[in-house]
Amino acid sequence: MSGESETLHIGAKVKRLLLIVLAACIFAVNIKTLVRAGGLLPGGFTGLTLLLQESFSRFLGIKLPFSLINFTLNAVPALISFRFVGRRYTLYSVLMIVLSGLLTDFLPAYPITDDILLSAVFGGCVNAIAISFCLFAGASSGGSDFIAIFISEKYGRDAWNYILVGNIVVLAVAGLLFGWEKALYSILFQFTTTQLLNYFYRRYQKITLFVVTNHTDAVFEVIKVNTHHGATVFHGHGCYNHAERDLVYSVVSGDEVRRVIPKIKQVDPAAFINVVRSKQVSGRFYLRPND
Repeated sequence: MSGESETLHIGAKVKRLLLIVLAACIFAVNIKTLVRAGGLLPGGFTGLTLLLQESFSRFLGIKLPFSLINFTLNAVPALISFRFVGRRYTLYSVLMIVLSGLLTDFLPAYPITDDILLSAVFGGCVNAIAISFCLFAGASSGGSDFIAIFISEKYGRDAWNYILVGNIVVLAVAGLLFGWEKALYSILFQFTTTQLLNYFYRRYQKITLFVVTNHTDAVFEVIKVNTHHGATVFHGHGCYNHAERDLVYSVVSGDEVRRVIPKIKQVDPAAFINVVRSKQVSGRFYLRPND
């Protein structure tokens, strides 16, 4: 059993590394093709890095490598994340930052369209795919993600609005320096990325489960084992067939729903399950820690 467990552990590590390498490649190719072709600014430290690169080149005649600026900006947030968020999470994130930065510097530029609208829409889609692979690997693309997750998990506050304000400031500076058209298209790029990320990655979404069942203990055991969340049971009366029914109420993370529902149906094929998106949850809510 120990040998099998070790093999699974190694396989998980290899899968994690492959996802990060794939994410870094897609991320860098997107910058060298669609982002640079449209003169767009992605959100976070990537956008700030491109803004500083362009500013140094245009106003000072100095061509700085993407990786040099990006590594410098990420140094302090990475240290904070390593100390307070998770060590492996941070190390895998640093690997993503290093690989994507070096690939961005060394891959040749290959603009595939001169249409800025196409660059904004499809560049945002490709950016979301790259970040999703990174998130699935239990890492991030660094920068503002380090800061937002640190604030969210350390203080229980939603920091993404602050990150949005920071992105707006970067776009405002870009608009003043280089023209408002590309800054406005960059907003479309960021919007596309955000919408797809919300669809692909649901760790921070809260989902309410209402399960009508006659197998309360078995259903709760599935929820507890697979999500580490608790539940509350309400006793009721079925109006259609006038039978006694139990309602199991629980709130889980968005990425846990897909694996929990089939297992509930296994223990009770007749269970009636209602899935509701929860906008806000106040109180103790278990969130799987970053490693």
